[in-house]
Amino acid sequence: MNSNKIINSAKKTLTTEIKGIKTLSRIFNKNFYNAVKTLFNAKGKVIVTGIGKSAHIGNKIASTLSSTGTPSYFIHATEASHGDLGTIKKNDCILAISNSGETSELINIINYSKRFNIPLISISGNAKSVLYKKSTFGILYQKPVEACPLNLAPTTSTTMTLIIGDCIAISLLELRGFKSNQFKNLHPGGNLGKDLTSISDIMHKKPELPLAKANASVSSALLTMTKKSFGCVGVINKNNKLVGIITDGDLRRNIGDNFFNKKSEEIMTKNPTTINKNSLVGETLNIMNTKKITSIFVCEQNKPIGIIHIHDLLRLSS
Repeated sequence: MNSNKIINSAKKTLTTEIKGIKTLSRIFNKNFYNAVKTLFNAKGKVIVTGIGKSAHIGNKIASTLSSTGTPSYFIHATEASHGDLGTIKKNDCILAISNSGETSELINIINYSKRFNIPLISISGNAKSVLYKKSTFGILYQKPVEACPLNLAPTTSTTMTLIIGDCIAISLLELRGFKSNQFKNLHPGGNLGKDLTSISDIMHKKPELPLAKANASVSSALLTMTKKSFGCVGVINKNNKLVGIITDGDLRRNIGDNFFNKKSEEIMTKNPTTINKNSLVGETLNIMNTKKITSIFVCEQNKPIGIIHIHDLLRLSS
């Protein structure tokens, strides 16, 4: 088995598909705008359909749409002709995918869309096709050279279609103002779900918070730090607002004569890094790694309402 032949074949495939992808900049025209606008304004769901390799791509596009705020599901074009057309409602919008645009199994869906005045958006590589001509709005890409050396197996064209689907989904996401907390609601499981968990769900609250008054002695603050086991103590003023933090490093840097009788505010690090209760686990972990800190206070109007230790985040991610 010739390793160079394998590597060269893979490189050729990549080069061919990249050439196809580069032509996609031509799709961003008035038709694309109107297609996205129609999908955005749909009162019901986006029904994605296709057959063969287009069906597999359509399944993924439908999944991406649903997970980014556009309710969607996939119907196989063949199954649509055997009863599944009944699941498509008048307030839905159809997104049909076909490289040739002449797939016979799509005819019934096209006719159904016309009969009930359901908007039909198409993704196709053939401007002369029935699908493109019958669409409410058609997204037309330049038919590419397939990476398959026989120019038969859908390769470049399916990659291009998948990218078009992503372009549509992200355009809709931004139009809807879709936020990370909404994304979390749709992805409660796996690492995504963990990273998007709200800090308010896992933070330690009173009476666990290690806090000391600004005028409290260092010895008193040290006892609190030892008792609470977070490796730090937050320093609060008379209005219970966080004004500083004392860590092991602060203790080592300030140790000396009359050390234990000093006030907490004399050795504290001022203006410590804090987060709010709506912060997410993923971003909090990034802040703590960047700042090289092991604990962080959760504040509301500068008043500490919780604390997170890096172990809390690591346990959640394990």
